[in-house]
Amino acid sequence: MANIKSQKKRILTNARRHEKNKAVRSALKTRVKHADGAAVGGADDTAEQVRLAVKALDMAAAKGIIHKNQAANRKSKLMKRVNKVAGSA
Repeated sequence: MANIKSQKKRILTNARRHEKNKAVRSALKTRVKHADGAAVGGADDTAEQVRLAVKALDMAAAKGIIHKNQAANRKSKLMKRVNKVAGSA
């Protein structure tokens, strides 16, 4: 454990940020999974689920939780999967 007061505070701050970022990443995965499931299942709200997943990816990238290129790659893969299912249906 650190002896310096500012370092003790930094450790606590980092722990809080870590928990918050972990929650956002988890929600991000859930949104993408719901969008995939809606596309595969042919649900009526597929477009809405995809929109929410893309929005979550963009917000996470804007906040620096994931890199902007990772967000772009994930959106691209998601849209490929959705369009593949929509094209075959």
